[in-house]
Amino acid sequence: MSNFPPAEPHGPIEEIFTDVYWVTGSVQFKPLVRLARNMIILRNGDELTLVNAVRLNEEGEAALAKLGTVKHVIKIGFHDMDDAYYIDRYGAKYWAVPREGETGDVELAEDTELPIPNARVFMFRDTKLPEAALLLEREGGLLITCDSIQHWAPHKLMSGAAKLITRIMGFRFPAQIGPPWRGVQTPEGGSLKADFERLAQLPFSHIVGGHGGLLKNDGQARLAETMTRVFG
Repeated sequence: MSNFPPAEPHGPIEEIFTDVYWVTGSVQFKPLVRLARNMIILRNGDELTLVNAVRLNEEGEAALAKLGTVKHVIKIGFHDMDDAYYIDRYGAKYWAVPREGETGDVELAEDTELPIPNARVFMFRDTKLPEAALLLEREGGLLITCDSIQHWAPHKLMSGAAKLITRIMGFRFPAQIGPPWRGVQTPEGGSLKADFERLAQLPFSHIVGGHGGLLKNDGQARLAETMTRVFG
């Protein structure tokens, strides 16, 4: 397993809702720029599904083992640097957005039956590269994203330079559509407004993305504010 990226600094596994957990990890993006990133852990019996996977240290893996066994890894966006580690270590099944030159055991689509009860896939239709979000239909609805929506909240794992740079880049609002992500994913002369209008109609109260904090209870309202600010 020495060929895989090593575990980076991260926090503890924390419970969001029953059988839903998250870990805030980090990645050295550039010299002096350490960004925070999130992994979501979904438990179904003794099976664990990881979304936006983050490799854990030995203590973190011991805590993960207490929850169950990793059986599935889901890639919904650009975050995949630790996917191969979990697939190799646990023999996990790989669920991924269908991108050219990249393969998974299962390609995500809106009719994909996920290995978690009361969960479904949302696919962006107008992005340059395939992108997904997951909706967990319990506890008022939890929307799980990668870079598309981030409830931005600076974290102690972020370096000072990262906090400054991300603010300059425009990360400063709740339920924010990621500015760099929008730049990369918007077709020339096109718009992602229709995608977000469809997404905003999903029944969710909470949002957690691949970066940032957990937004509880007023996710739809905060996303509506973002859409007005971004799309008019």
